[in-house]
Amino acid sequence: MKDTGTPNILRVAAFSDGSEGGNPAGVVIGETLPSEAEMQHLAREVGYSETVFAAPQADGWRVRFFSPEEEVAFCGHATIALGNALTAREGPGLFQLDLNSGRISVETKDDGSATLTSPPTHSAKADPDLLKAALALFELDVTDLDDALPPALANAGNNHLILTLHDRLTLAGMSYDLTKGAELMRGYDLTTISLLWAETPRRFHSRNAFATGGVPEDPATGAAAAALSGYLRDIGWPHDGEINIVQGEDMGARSLLKTEFSTIRGEGIRVSGTTRIIEADATSRKSRLPSQH
Repeated sequence: MKDTGTPNILRVAAFSDGSEGGNPAGVVIGETLPSEAEMQHLAREVGYSETVFAAPQADGWRVRFFSPEEEVAFCGHATIALGNALTAREGPGLFQLDLNSGRISVETKDDGSATLTSPPTHSAKADPDLLKAALALFELDVTDLDDALPPALANAGNNHLILTLHDRLTLAGMSYDLTKGAELMRGYDLTTISLLWAETPRRFHSRNAFATGGVPEDPATGAAAAALSGYLRDIGWPHDGEINIVQGEDMGARSLLKTEFSTIRGEGIRVSGTTRIIEADATSRKSRLPSQH
């Protein structure tokens, strides 16, 4: 693909549930990356929560992620989607990806599955003022939270606020004002606010508010899954080395994510899922995820 003219934009849903669900991402692979302005323009035109741009360099690929509103440091589902596209181009294998902040990898198979290894993780107790503001945003109370998993700020390449609820019904009722949510997230440098319910110690249901990306929520968020896994490891949660996450169910796009991780504090998280190609005639700007707020 040449750098002049309209780039070839692939559309791939990552972390799909078979032939359905998953989180759609735009994928642009070229000999060099477009300018920042062009990448931002293309991401806005595609209209998905993220579009990933990749170009070969040395022994790997230079990669950047853009939402319709701004650049994102790391995006898990777009990385999985990129893995699908690189497999179609290069065949299955292990691809080294150089982000703005460092190197990660994605490993793919020819069955459409892919596994990324996230940036290093770290977590901390949620700031009291942030927690108060977040609860107000979602019209929640501290009594709605699960005491077994205290609110936390978790990072696996970018920041995610973790709020674990004590029942599935409360999670299903998630709603918030998109403009206020974007203001709060930008004010505290959050990529998403992750609302969760623990069905079992190793199976979670998730809804990820992503107002800074211009959409109320993502149907699948690999970066948040990695951040959650790092947090669970930090607090000694009985994860036995892996967890499974069901996301997007309440917005009609059921998605499945699996994470695997060692007991080594801070080590990157392996996040796996399957992908499916989205038909071109169904991926215009009108296909942007519907508002859930």
